[in-house]
Amino acid sequence: MTNTIAFPALGLEFTLNRVAFSLFGLNIYWYGIIIAFGFLLAVLYLNHRITAFGFTSDHLFDCLLWAIPTALIGARAYYVIFRWDYYSAHIHEILSTRSGGMAIYGGVIGALLAVSLYGLRKKLNIPSMFDVAAMGLLIGQLIGRWANFVNAEAHGGETDFILGMSINGGAPVHPTFLYESLWNLTGFCILHVISKRHYRFRGQLFLGYLVWYGAGRFWIEGMRTDSLYIVGTGIRVSQLLSAAAAVVGGILLYICFRRGIQTLNQLWNPHAKP
Repeated sequence: MTNTIAFPALGLEFTLNRVAFSLFGLNIYWYGIIIAFGFLLAVLYLNHRITAFGFTSDHLFDCLLWAIPTALIGARAYYVIFRWDYYSAHIHEILSTRSGGMAIYGGVIGALLAVSLYGLRKKLNIPSMFDVAAMGLLIGQLIGRWANFVNAEAHGGETDFILGMSINGGAPVHPTFLYESLWNLTGFCILHVISKRHYRFRGQLFLGYLVWYGAGRFWIEGMRTDSLYIVGTGIRVSQLLSAAAAVVGGILLYICFRRGIQTLNQLWNPHAKP
């Protein structure tokens, strides 16, 4: 449960226990605490900004009731699907998540599906809802990656880079959790400024998220040693999905700016209300 993580070139060393404390005999892990903290920060930020996007706090919290369970289901399903070679022989472990096995892209897909269904039911502007979701996702992701640090996981291959991270005395490896956290922090700051001063159309922040996160994850995923692969190939699932997200997001951003639309809906429905 304990790992020693060092950054030799920086003279830093940490001894980290994955277990924060025990409650009634049940171990409470730092992983869950950090994820919950990231979620809380995202909700606080969104609740503060929600009216700027044309929604209310009630909309936010009602939508979260839909999005949280679907995000958890999506994160687990994504991981299981692309590790089916293992889970097909261990069916009883599919619902066991305490040993790990959650994928962020599955969570994002699940959450956006829930947001879409909620928006359709309440007749809300879905691109604008996706803008709100994008800001929250970046906050959650930049904080959540530190859960990987505590678990000494989701790192890259060996490196002599100054930020090289040694795990339990091993050779330094790329701290990809740190790269992605800093990348997401930068992306959040950029989208926050855009949302305040350069918000041209509904859906703009979401497309910006696709481009920024997709490009960064494509680069970082190529360094990782724990990637999920398309069965029977050497293609990293998340790297392929990241590239597609960045390209599609970039193309749609270009088209939207060129046409001067007011909401992403107008791409397929010119008469859609902003």
